[in-house]
Amino acid sequence: MLIKIYPENPNSKAIEQVVEVLKKGGIIIYPTDTVYGLGCDITNQKAIERICRIRGIKPEKANFSFICSDLRHISDFIKPIDTTVFRVLKKALPGPFTFIFNANNNVPKLLSSNKKTVGIRVPDNDIARSIVEALGNPILSTSIKDDDELIEYSTDPELIEEKYQELVDIVIDGGYGDNEPSTVVDCTSGDFEVIREGKGIIEDFL
Repeated sequence: MLIKIYPENPNSKAIEQVVEVLKKGGIIIYPTDTVYGLGCDITNQKAIERICRIRGIKPEKANFSFICSDLRHISDFIKPIDTTVFRVLKKALPGPFTFIFNANNNVPKLLSSNKKTVGIRVPDNDIARSIVEALGNPILSTSIKDDDELIEYSTDPELIEEKYQELVDIVIDGGYGDNEPSTVVDCTSGDFEVIREGKGIIEDFL
């Protein structure tokens, strides 16, 4: 099912419809401030397993990130961070970054069996953040990749829906997506180490 939601002013009824699907263990494809994401409620083990099957990966080996609505949400899943790191996060988020932190015990067991870290995102996209706020939990997320050799990420929601309609419950059309992923920054040592260059420039916030 393809649902049109405008990013400038997300329709609350449409957001509620998406949230109901997530609460029942559904999988959605949704826009962010970078590329389109494939996501589910992080508390739903069966939904996480479904995403792993779609991506052809084992849960314990997956590098999923959590989409959170704000900084308060982030602190539920990570070990305490120092004030310097917090200050940078406050300036950089919402924004096109995935920050890797040391995980605490709230990270679902299915994902943390061999992992002690977690990637966290607060995208600068009102649709994604509105869904998380209404759901009350972060969304487990992974990027939608494209089979095209020239384009790494799928950007057209209608083409995404054509490809994934049998695999997911809802595709949200929030306009064309970007073709550049988030910048991944490792904060586990208390420093900021860029491990993947993407859309965000962390140096602007240091």
